[in-house]
Amino acid sequence: VLLLSVGMFLLATGCKEKKASSEIIVKQVAEQKISDEPVKMQEYTQSTEVEWKGTTVNCEVVRMPDENKSLVEDERGQKHVDNKITLKITGADGKEFMNRTFGKGDFMAYLDEEYKQGGLLEGIVYDRVQGDTLLFAASVSLPQTDEYIPLVICVMKNGQITISRDVLMDTYGEE
Repeated sequence: VLLLSVGMFLLATGCKEKKASSEIIVKQVAEQKISDEPVKMQEYTQSTEVEWKGTTVNCEVVRMPDENKSLVEDERGQKHVDNKITLKITGADGKEFMNRTFGKGDFMAYLDEEYKQGGLLEGIVYDRVQGDTLLFAASVSLPQTDEYIPLVICVMKNGQITISRDVLMDTYGEE
């Protein structure tokens, strides 16, 4: 009987529901220090060979900090150097079809006030050929965030360039 009583007691106390704690433990994140020097994005060069207008062309994109532009300040007060991006398209024979340098100013008509004041020209990349047009994706972003405005640069076979805001999440989707 004694052994049965102890067993019942252990069973009753072992199945007892524990009270939930209302305390939440969160790791403390160290604040990033603001640098006295403006932050610059990494320079890059990207080349892509593409079949276009019955021939192979090379689309080269080069991003460089634009030291001549005013600095952009993020919400913490950190200053950032904006970028300039050169898009050069050359034929297989080496003949230059286009060589243009873009800055954030080229996209101002498509930006809201927050991005006009605090955005950086982040990148331009080759997207695809659509008919007689080369399409490039471009973005103006808020520094050190994932927030950006997607843009499309269209280069037509006659050399004309148009810019628009990309309203499609998937650039390969139906237009």
